[in-house]
Amino acid sequence: MPETSSETTPGPSAAPRRKRGRLKVFLGMSPGVGKTYEMLRAARRRKAEGLDVVVGVVETHGRKETMSLLRGLDVMPRAPIEHRDRALMEFDLDGALARRPELLLVDEYAHSNAPGSRHPKRWQDVEELRDAGIDVWTTLNIQHLESLSDVVLRITGVRQREAVPDSVLTGADDIEVVDITPEDLRARLAEGKVYVPETARVASENFFKIENLTALRELALRRAAQTVDDQLLSHLRERGVSGPWAANERILVLVGGDMMTASLVRTGRRMSDMMMDAPWSVAHVERPSGSRADARSAGRLSEAFKLAEQLGGRPVTISGDDVVRAVLDHAHRNNVTQIVIGKTRGGRFAEWIGRALATELLRKAQGVAVHVVTEGDLIAPEPAARVGVRAALDWRGYLAGAGFVLAATGAALLLDTRFERVDLGVIYLAAVVAAGVLNGLRPALAAATLAFLTYNFLFLQPRYSFLIGSPVDVLTLVVFWGVALGTGALAGRVREQARAAQRRAAAVSALLAASQTLSAGQDRATTARSLAEQASAAAGAGAVVLLPEEDDLVLTAASPEGVTLAPDAMAAARWAWAHGEVTGYGTGTLPQTHWRFQPLQGVRGRAGVAGIDASAVAAGSDEERLALALLDQGAVALERADLAGQALETETLRRADRFRAALMNSVSHDLRTPLSTVLGSATTLIDYGATLKPAVRDDLLLSIREEAERLSRYVGDLLDMTRLEGGGLNVRTDWTDVRDSLNAATDRVSRRLGRRQVTRDFPAQLSLVEVDPGLLEQAVVNILENAVAYSPDDTAIELAAYEDRGSVVISIEDEGRGIPTAELERVFDKFRRMAPATDRAPDRAKGAGLGLAIAKGFVEAMGGRIAAASPIRDGMGTRILISLPKSIVTHPDLL
Repeated sequence: MPETSSETTPGPSAAPRRKRGRLKVFLGMSPGVGKTYEMLRAARRRKAEGLDVVVGVVETHGRKETMSLLRGLDVMPRAPIEHRDRALMEFDLDGALARRPELLLVDEYAHSNAPGSRHPKRWQDVEELRDAGIDVWTTLNIQHLESLSDVVLRITGVRQREAVPDSVLTGADDIEVVDITPEDLRARLAEGKVYVPETARVASENFFKIENLTALRELALRRAAQTVDDQLLSHLRERGVSGPWAANERILVLVGGDMMTASLVRTGRRMSDMMMDAPWSVAHVERPSGSRADARSAGRLSEAFKLAEQLGGRPVTISGDDVVRAVLDHAHRNNVTQIVIGKTRGGRFAEWIGRALATELLRKAQGVAVHVVTEGDLIAPEPAARVGVRAALDWRGYLAGAGFVLAATGAALLLDTRFERVDLGVIYLAAVVAAGVLNGLRPALAAATLAFLTYNFLFLQPRYSFLIGSPVDVLTLVVFWGVALGTGALAGRVREQARAAQRRAAAVSALLAASQTLSAGQDRATTARSLAEQASAAAGAGAVVLLPEEDDLVLTAASPEGVTLAPDAMAAARWAWAHGEVTGYGTGTLPQTHWRFQPLQGVRGRAGVAGIDASAVAAGSDEERLALALLDQGAVALERADLAGQALETETLRRADRFRAALMNSVSHDLRTPLSTVLGSATTLIDYGATLKPAVRDDLLLSIREEAERLSRYVGDLLDMTRLEGGGLNVRTDWTDVRDSLNAATDRVSRRLGRRQVTRDFPAQLSLVEVDPGLLEQAVVNILENAVAYSPDDTAIELAAYEDRGSVVISIEDEGRGIPTAELERVFDKFRRMAPATDRAPDRAKGAGLGLAIAKGFVEAMGGRIAAASPIRDGMGTRILISLPKSIVTHPDLL
């Protein structure tokens, strides 16, 4: 598309680029000059020097001399391509890439590959081989050069269907011209060394005429010299050598979507070659107030822009109602010195009144050379498959205009019979305005002419005749016709401008809505789904978005849903991702699929690949341009979502680092203290056990047991927290009576209660809940241990259970000093400890600050909720509430 090409930043999975392979082209003026023969002879010499030479594909055309040169060379087998129940044998590109010879011979550079091949043209296969670092030798006839196809058509009368862009020939490292005289070539033709006798006779009388061969020979020699000159100039520029460069020459080719479009692009390339490879661009002027281009013109423009890119030009779209002014302004801003424009047949009236584009440019251009290319006789007419549809649409507008004039005539006849001196022309002007507003410029002009004739025939003397009886009536009629034409033209232009404004507003609204939708995506999958929906709506066709996962692309989103991609489409998508190129329908890579895939290039790299069902979208249409603009936005949105995901991951890592740091601080104290106590008590017992009193020995053994239990609890807490943080908690639910879990948890902490009393308040009947009994018991144990640590002796710890309609509630209360209100929200945080504890051994009882955090994680994993309340009475005490949901809501009468 125009003005959208930019340097592609390799994506994260892009492989490092190898050194590009060298290309040598054996160039000839026509078939039969010996290009393949000379290439094989040179290849045999290189093989004799020890080089790894492989024949990828060579067409011998049954020539014995050529076939004899293949002996001793490694010839690759061809790969079958299935097409219409037939196996077509083609060059094995993948086999060559796997074989990776030092030198590969690939005959017939301009050959068109069979449908189903990765690339439609063999020169594209060669480019992929060179990208892989393989040196390639190939052959080419001069008539297959894209920029010379029009010249060759004029010389030979034959249009070449297989063409090679000039840029790839210019990029060749070596060109060897294989040249013989036209007389010698015709002699070889007569001897049957080029074609079989019957074919040779026909060819000699047509294409292989002396004058044709002489002209083609000149083109081949001139083109080879031009390429060598370009390479020399490039080499001198790189070395900073001063010279008469074409730095001041810039070429602008104007195209309008007519049949001369492709020819003008090739003319621009040839002019660039003649001006020492001067930079050139191809421009089309869009008139905001003008009517939309028809599908055929839009298709020609799209093809012209693609051709310009292939030939080394730059597509540009200029906007302006005054075409001449817009072109000249662009030329002055970009230092254009040469303007190329086409002049088709017809348009003599426009030229006579000075409104022909070429005439206007010649008249107003200053400091710019204008080259006018006339339409040739050999431009092939295009099939008019859709003209009937277009005409039918146009005739509807004309018929509507005639209907307005007929209605105005009826009204005028009615008024003329009832009133005298009525200005009936105003009624016809109203009809002309209606035709212009509703149907456009041309129907309005036709309605104005019909109104002029009707008004003259019915209402001017002599009536019912086109004769005019009075000079005053002549003036009246001429003024009326002029006013009608002007009014119709203005009305039609207003209509076109209104429609253009509506299209622009719709495009802007669509882009704004898409931007808002894409910005709302919180992750890559959501953004991809939004992008697929927006692109599908804009193009009026299916759309898919593929994102990278590990080492492959995965279809992440599709609109409409359920769209799948065939293997050939997936291959095109992977190619677009790996190489950063547009692939698929209408491109040079895997064009057999009806999807066109575009890499989503963000600021930092490729974010993914988007595909549009291009077979349902007209090339160059407004829908296609809007969809491409949305894809550009989508690339940035996907990159933003990716960055948001990376930010979340970074935040998670930061929190994990904080957890790790807090864990290490806790470990340094909470593991060392019990271990030191155990080690000291055990050492005392070993060294002085025989001399210790029984009471002292029992106290040391009690200390060892308490510290070992504390250490066991701490390690268990760490393991539980690790499972919660890592998402490895396995919840095994079962129907559970929470009273059993509460009793079991009380038994487990009974030795650590001291002089504290545990009271139970359980109802006689309690609904079962579907929870993990082990996790529930451990959560209650942690809460009870926290209550023991932060409540003094001779106090009570109360366990209660009750239920409401939707849940079973567990309440655990202590009579400790409570929790400050400011700390309630953070009481379940990891490593959150209240200091000091109120029991006799604070450090030994209060733990690492993980108990309540683990209890909260276990309860929430089972679908429950946990909360803390403090104080509960007289400014003291803490209550922990656990709410566990019921599977079936209990009727109020059963509570």
